[in-house]
Parts: sequence; C-alpha cells; structure tokens
Amino acid sequence: MRRIVTLSAPLVLAALASAGCIATRDWVNENLGKRQAQIDDRFSRTETSVREVGDATRVAQTRADAANERAEGAFGRAEDARGRADAAYGRADDVNSRLSRLWTGRNKRNVVETVHVQFGFDRSDLSDRAQTALLGIIKELKTNADLTVDLEGFTDPTGPREYNYGLSQRRVESVRRYLIENGAELGRIYSIGMGPLNGGAAEHANLRRVTVRLMVNPTD
Repeated sequence: MRRIVTLSAPLVLAALASAGCIATRDWVNENLGKRQAQIDDRFSRTETSVREVGDATRVAQTRADAANERAEGAFGRAEDARGRADAAYGRADDVNSRLSRLWTGRNKRNVVETVHVQFGFDRSDLSDRAQTALLGIIKELKTNADLTVDLEGFTDPTGPREYNYGLSQRRVESVRRYLIENGAELGRIYSIGMGPLNGGAAEHANLRRVTVRLMVNPTD
C-alpha cells in the first residue's frame, strides 16, 4: 500500500516563492552584468576618443607653433629687406641730389673736347668707329679726375617726334653704358636725349648722333 504525502498550502507557497526569488536574482545579476559591460565599453570608447582628441590637439598646437615660428622668421626677413631697401633709397636720393646739383651747374664748366658719335638710321648700337672714339674719352676721364662728360642724343627729323625722343635717349644710353663698362665713373657722366634736329636730307646722317663733351670746372 503506497503512502500519499500531502503538502500543506503554506509550504507550497514558500517553495514557489523561494524558487521565484532565485530566478529573479539570476535575471537581475545577468542584466546588471550586461549593463556593466555596456558601460565599460562606452567608457573605453570615451577614453579612446579623449586620447585621440588630445593627440590631435597636440599635433595641431605643434603645427601652429611651427607656423608661428615661420611667420616670425618671415617677418624678420621682411623687416631686414625693408631696412636694406630704405638704405638703398637713401643712397639713391643722395646720388640724385648730387647729380642734380652738378647738372644745374653744368653751364659753369668749360668744354675741353667735343666728339660726335654717329649712328645708322633708326639704330642705337655703337659702331667700331664709335667705340674707338669713346675709348679716347675714357682715357681722358681716367687721367684727369676733374673732368666730367656731357652726353646729348639726337636724331634726324624722319618719323614721329615722340619716337625720335625715345630713340635719342636710347643712343645716349648706349654711349653711357659703354663708358661705364670700360671704367668711367657714373657720377661724372650727365646725359639727356634731345630728340630730332632739323636739317635737309643730305644732313640726316650727321644729325643721327650723340654729342660727347669733356668738361672741366673753371679755375678761379
């Protein structure tokens, strides 16, 4: 004969409650673990982002510092260049002032020698004959420090007047450049393009010239 065990209602309820508590605790622990893992992952990503931002900030600061150093160096070089330019302008002004004073007093000087350097039609280059004549002028300038030279450029009347003024100046510059390249001092040379001279067709060849005058200050 089998024995039938009968459980009372309170014991059954207590057993069920105990089983439910264990299941609930396990569920809570499992979800807390998942939540903590998510929090740890987010915190890890945040730390990584912070480090990346910090690294990027340091790189940007380093680049900014380098750019600032380059800018300061460029500013210093610009200031130095400006100083040299100001000094050059000052020297140029001194030279211009001296040349202006000398040119103003040019009529007070005496003519020592006059040479006419001839040019071809619409030409401003020097012929061999012209260069030979100018070498004599250069020799005189080197021998006597009191001598100066005046250059006056001319053309024949053929062509527009404005063009002829430019051509006369180019002829003067050819003579002046040749004198300087062969040892004449710039400060002792005074030059001007005078433009066209009037004359008949037979005279045109003689009109295309630069008149070179060796000058000396009169002795009192």
